[in-house]
Amino acid sequence: MTTLNAAGLLEEQLASNPLWEGMRLQRTPEPCAMVIFGVTGDLAHRKLIPALYNLAVDRLLPPGFSIVGFGRRPYTDEQFRAEMEEAIKQFSRRPLEPGTWESILQGMHYVQGDFNDERAFETLASLLSDLDRERNTGGNRVFYLSTPPSTYEEIIANIGAAGIARQNWAGSGWTRIIIEKPFGTDLPTARHLNSKVHEVFDESQTYRIDHYLGKETVQNILVFRFANTIFEPIWNRRYVESVQITVAESLGVEERAGYYEGAGALRDMVQNHLMQQLALTAMEPPSDFEADAIRDEKVKIFRSIKPLDPREVAERVVRGQYGPGSSGGQQVPGYRQEPKVSPTSNTESFVAMKLFIENWRWQGVPFYLRTGKRLPVRSSEIAITFKPVPLMLFRDSGVTQLDRNILALQIQPDEGISMKFESKVPSTRMQIRSVNMDFRYNTAFGTQPADAYERLILDCMLGDSTLFTRADEVEAAWTIVTSILDGWKVLPPPQFPNYEAGSWGPREAHEMLSRDGFVWRRP
Repeated sequence: MTTLNAAGLLEEQLASNPLWEGMRLQRTPEPCAMVIFGVTGDLAHRKLIPALYNLAVDRLLPPGFSIVGFGRRPYTDEQFRAEMEEAIKQFSRRPLEPGTWESILQGMHYVQGDFNDERAFETLASLLSDLDRERNTGGNRVFYLSTPPSTYEEIIANIGAAGIARQNWAGSGWTRIIIEKPFGTDLPTARHLNSKVHEVFDESQTYRIDHYLGKETVQNILVFRFANTIFEPIWNRRYVESVQITVAESLGVEERAGYYEGAGALRDMVQNHLMQQLALTAMEPPSDFEADAIRDEKVKIFRSIKPLDPREVAERVVRGQYGPGSSGGQQVPGYRQEPKVSPTSNTESFVAMKLFIENWRWQGVPFYLRTGKRLPVRSSEIAITFKPVPLMLFRDSGVTQLDRNILALQIQPDEGISMKFESKVPSTRMQIRSVNMDFRYNTAFGTQPADAYERLILDCMLGDSTLFTRADEVEAAWTIVTSILDGWKVLPPPQFPNYEAGSWGPREAHEMLSRDGFVWRRP
């Protein structure tokens, strides 16, 4: 079933196929236990526990599946279960079904301890052994690091010291670890973290998660490109004029200021989400849809992007920070007025850049990447603008301008694909106007796509690493981003704030595109 998953085929598309029920059964993982470190945190409440619940509703969790929460709060098993029930009621995309929830409760346990407490890890090891006997989990374990990145090393070291990271090569037990982004803060720290992970876990056991890769539209990029004859022949420098990748957020830093002050938009969004979308958009066809074949091609894309020197950073990268303004009809503070943010902070909340992929397919085609907080809307999209046709055919009929054809893949909030093309307006005169052809998952398949974490957690339990990033892939992406960070160290910072909350970012970002004859799209 790896091919189906890697290709991103929609479960909704297969629902009418009589073989589908058999396929679903084949996709059920082996019995296992999942240990969630930091289970009392926001990510577990909003995403992880609801994702596991929805997998249970879809009957995709294996018999005997068990959840072990690990956290500092002094909870009993009963208190832990009650809090997770409230999380499902509040954040699940489906209402709570008592029967399904009862089946999950039977395998839910809690271990209290600090992440550097060796005795707590010994307690965890004992509990996992009990679950192997009582619930037949067979030594199969998934460790999920839902914690601040600063704790990764000590958790991984203590997992190793407790002897619970072993991989049974006889085939009767496996161990895997899911590590949230950001994976490092630059190239040296990413390499260091990789080395620490590999002291305890083999690369085949390591699943570095980027939840954007679990979104249906992102997965569907490969199917869209490689399963349709009409697109792949024009997916190159001969026909594509430019590519824009936008991840816009309407919210500010909210409760994340403590983390965000040390990260900024470049580390928080560009190194992972935007770079992954760029790689999937630009990669060559893989030899097959196995995990390493796809990741090999993504690494080639990253290595085809030359690191930027300080002069190129100054010309091709714009950073911004939002000031006070209006968002959603309400006045909101600027970044420097947010709680826990320094009043003189130079942390960027916006980044725009122009990159070039120096290979045969994309030579000379600009890839524009943009992300920011406090922008007018929450939206993520990949937009491919095609080169214009010669105007000479229509010049005697009064047509003075033709808009470019644009293919847009909307990743959030309303997942789908649209195509803008030119059409004649019904009249006795030659009038041409742009029209849109839209596809939306909700309307096409009559159902809402599953949450990204559902797909990714299931894939990890199945041992499918296609949608997770490999060590060399992470380091290759960090090579590009670190060159920008190094450039910023020697360049004077902008006069922050330099864009108003509720606007589309700094003036310099728009000027960067206008110099090339383009404008930013407004999703």
